[in-house]
Amino acid sequence: MKTDIASIYRSARAFALACPLLFLIPALVELAQHVVEWRAGMYDGVAGAKAAEADPLRLQFGFAKTLAILLPGYWFTRYMLFNRDAARARRIEWPAIGLWFILFTPNALQQWWTLFGPSLTGLLGLTGVAAQWTGYALALLGAVAGIYFVAWTVAWTVGNSAIGPIRSIRIVAGSFWRTVLLILAGALPLMIAHYALSFAAIFGPATLDGPLLLLDALVVGLLALTMAGSNAVAARHAAMKKGLDLATGAPR
Repeated sequence: MKTDIASIYRSARAFALACPLLFLIPALVELAQHVVEWRAGMYDGVAGAKAAEADPLRLQFGFAKTLAILLPGYWFTRYMLFNRDAARARRIEWPAIGLWFILFTPNALQQWWTLFGPSLTGLLGLTGVAAQWTGYALALLGAVAGIYFVAWTVAWTVGNSAIGPIRSIRIVAGSFWRTVLLILAGALPLMIAHYALSFAAIFGPATLDGPLLLLDALVVGLLALTMAGSNAVAARHAAMKKGLDLATGAPR
């Protein structure tokens, strides 16, 4: 487990150096959102942060950021599964890019719905405690499905259409909690750093806003990689445990 976690972060650093333009996609969008937030007064203190929280332009850039965070996942997943071959990882290959886009589209729609659409519980006519607990249940169901589908999403990103959702569930079965731990390890450290830098910019002296927000943008760039990398490592391990090569679906 420790070796896998270390490989996620080492590979993210290596990819950022080998493919800086791809690494910078979410970082630059995050930085653009920070500029919008700064102009809206978000870093002028608690009152400014609350006032700017629902700024429409900030939300639009927030949506763009969620998409930008997903984009490097195509290249970095391939980088991880192709033994850090940057040249091969950068290729826009068919059918891999088509399969990846099929997965990307509903994810993008979900992100849009979360930010701008009506609540599902409201559409179901639920209110109060019933709406709250139904929301929790839907979120948990989505998280569990995401864990079991990890082999599917990773396999399609490298062009292996032989592994679909049902086969993915069978592959991940027996590796569920290990997958959970790997995904948490790939997200939580940098997520904590991301929020800590944002809070520091809100509560700290204004002279530090620029450096803090620039550093935060780079953290988000790395976070996009480590989140995708944790999925790739978890799926690869689960497939190996079942004697499968995730890239081809063939027995190892």
